[in-house]
Amino acid sequence: MVWVHCLVLYIISGVACILLYLEYRHIARLRLLHLKRATPNPGQFTVLVRGIPKITKESCSSAVDDFFTKYHGSSYLFHQVVYKVGKVQKIMTGAKKACRKLKHFTDTTVDQSYKAITYRCCLCGASSNSFHLLPTDEVVPSRGKADLDDSSLNMDNEECAAAFVFFKTRYGALVASDVLQTSNPTKWVTDPAPEPNDVYWSNIWLPYKQLWIRRIATLLGSIVFMLLFLAPVTFINGLSQLDQLQKRLPFLNGILKQPHHMVQLITGYLPSVILQIFLYSVAPIMMLFSTLEGPVSHSERKRSACCKVLYFLIWNVFFVNVVSGTVLKQLDFFSSPKDIPVQLAKVIPGQASFFITYVLTSGWASLSSELMQLFGLIYNFIRKYVLRMKEDTEFVPSFPYHTEVPKVLLFGLLGFTCSVLAPLILPFLLVYFFLGYVVYRNQLLNVYRTRYDTGGLYWPIIHNTVIFSLVLTQIICLGVFGLKVSPVAAGFTIPLIIFTLLFNQYCRTRLLPLFSTFPAQNLIDMDREDELSGRMEHIHQRLHTAYCQFPDSEDIQLEEIRTVGNDEDVGGCSSGGSNGKGGSDESNGKETLQEQQQPRRDLSHPTLKGLPVSRLQNAVRCVTFLIRLQKRGLS
Repeated sequence: MVWVHCLVLYIISGVACILLYLEYRHIARLRLLHLKRATPNPGQFTVLVRGIPKITKESCSSAVDDFFTKYHGSSYLFHQVVYKVGKVQKIMTGAKKACRKLKHFTDTTVDQSYKAITYRCCLCGASSNSFHLLPTDEVVPSRGKADLDDSSLNMDNEECAAAFVFFKTRYGALVASDVLQTSNPTKWVTDPAPEPNDVYWSNIWLPYKQLWIRRIATLLGSIVFMLLFLAPVTFINGLSQLDQLQKRLPFLNGILKQPHHMVQLITGYLPSVILQIFLYSVAPIMMLFSTLEGPVSHSERKRSACCKVLYFLIWNVFFVNVVSGTVLKQLDFFSSPKDIPVQLAKVIPGQASFFITYVLTSGWASLSSELMQLFGLIYNFIRKYVLRMKEDTEFVPSFPYHTEVPKVLLFGLLGFTCSVLAPLILPFLLVYFFLGYVVYRNQLLNVYRTRYDTGGLYWPIIHNTVIFSLVLTQIICLGVFGLKVSPVAAGFTIPLIIFTLLFNQYCRTRLLPLFSTFPAQNLIDMDREDELSGRMEHIHQRLHTAYCQFPDSEDIQLEEIRTVGNDEDVGGCSSGGSNGKGGSDESNGKETLQEQQQPRRDLSHPTLKGLPVSRLQNAVRCVTFLIRLQKRGLS
């Protein structure tokens, strides 16, 4: 019987390694095809430079231009400096935009004889009025218009020690991003720039010398959070035992006196449900830790959160749950590494029922909720029918890789480790993976929005996790053969572990470099093809508008409005509809030049009435004055 297990272990390991290599090679080929796509990627011509040394006599922009003109003159094109945008600067930018819009409204007039349009509220069913602005080609001339772009409101954003540097060719950008620029590795640090839609602007201005401190701090925070989570996991694990359940949850004593099948349902299903509720808080916290690390792209931030969530699930869901008992007993379990294989071989069969229940609650149930998108459905209903807002593609989320990928990899780990000792879990996992393929394929193609493309950078994480699952399975089988007192089978297992590790090293040497950088041969061929076809000049022109740090800085163009007639006050709710067409077809009178020159205190926007522009201007001036004082004090 032991030899059958050893043969099955060899078959599982061999088939897994072959499929891993084929898939690794296939995804590497797809990554190269992604590089050669028809639409040129501006990130291939761009390098992100950080750690720019500050020179008192010249600005950061001049320093970047002088450095790359001197050392990369043959391939350097131009650059774009990144500005430090703090909370105060964001508030001032929003206030300036509001000032311009409100000032625009004071220079316009409103058709006050136009009847209100009646809408019926979706909550209470009552009717409410809304105003309608009548655009005309005639504009009232503004008198004494205040200039909001004067020196009191103009404050240049502070330049930070980071910039996007653009090159003439892809190969020039590759060389500049891979080489060490100076003898000081913390200055003029160059990295390949992410895609324009993938840039995480809030972290680019962070000082480069702070990043290693941030990484260490977030690593320590993640470890502390994993250790603190031992308490609820240990409590939940104890609920799977009937005596512990009666002791910790005494209000269930009445239910536990029911027939045996009810007790089995509670002891098997309740702990998994409670654990799943606790796990909902893990992904947001790990995403916060990943943000504090200082990644410069959304994809890098999600990959970092994906790794943290994966480590958390493997530790707390697998290792901590298989070691039932107190925290001290769990720590004592890992204190003797030589006995870990034997201990795992003893405890995993006892946790098979919990893992099967976890697959049902966290796997099958999560697929149904993912397909229904209940929260998104409720949010869209409120936004569209209650708030009556138009659909906006910006609110369509992207695929949550940091929550779904670790979940799938955890189920793969459970399938490998339980395949020898508790194979009853395999049918449930097969159903999950089959349904997951259908559901996730539909969600990626038809539901979620693709804002950026990572180029298959999640595959190395998947490959390493599968290799870890294989090695862990082989170690557990080594402990099983030790319990069965079969030294020959245990001796055949050790070469299998070594072979798996050698296979992983071969994949890291042969295929992993393709996921860290692009081959120069392909980049040079693409540059020559673009130069021969005449597309290179068009690509260079597109680079000027590729990376926009302030996409919403321009004001929305608003139509001018002219007031005609008298104002009619209407109550908050009207019981009947109003004729909204009569006021737009005929005007009650004509304004004279003398009326146009009168003060415009009654020509303000009907909704924004009571928000004078002068007060907002004064607030912006005060904030500007305080910031200037603060800068002078710091200097």
